[in-house]
Amino acid sequence: MSEKIDFRFDKKAEKYDDSYEGKLSEKFYTLVTENVQLKDGMQVLEMGCGTGTILHRLSQKCSISGRGVDVEEKMLEQARKKCPDMEILNCSCDNTPFEDGKFDVIVACMAYHHFPDKDGFSKECARILKQGGRLYIADPKLPLPIRKVLNTALDIHKINGRVYTADEMAENFSGYGFRKAYDKHDAYAQLVCLERE
Repeated sequence: MSEKIDFRFDKKAEKYDDSYEGKLSEKFYTLVTENVQLKDGMQVLEMGCGTGTILHRLSQKCSISGRGVDVEEKMLEQARKKCPDMEILNCSCDNTPFEDGKFDVIVACMAYHHFPDKDGFSKECARILKQGGRLYIADPKLPLPIRKVLNTALDIHKINGRVYTADEMAENFSGYGFRKAYDKHDAYAQLVCLERE
């Protein structure tokens, strides 16, 4: 079976924030920024950080120790400009260099549906998140018929990606020591908050 391909963002990196996709992401950014609970000094990691917009906005709310990881080097170049005092690394989200139990908060905004190894991502989050820490996932919220057609089309064309409901996402993490704290949505955007037990 051939390996699935993924959407590439390297050619869009410099103009991503001002592009149609960047503007479409604004609803997700707002949902995350308004709902992630932070305190000064917290260790915060964004998985699939892209251009660093979320990290930058969260750092405006609180004095955090922020880090970001992504596999798109051109996007990371933008994130490093936006978040010059943060550690921004090129690595996959299922195999990071961080020590066990390092983070208070992990965020994945408009990234989860792209991750090729979702079980690996769940396992890695369980490893590096502190007990009682929170994982926030913001991803598209689509009606069932559209979700089924989209997921089928992605499978047929061997494109990496799958859109889940909030309950399905929570179920994906239940075997890794997470429970759903809550979920929120706004039109086509949803946010799931999972707590590490």
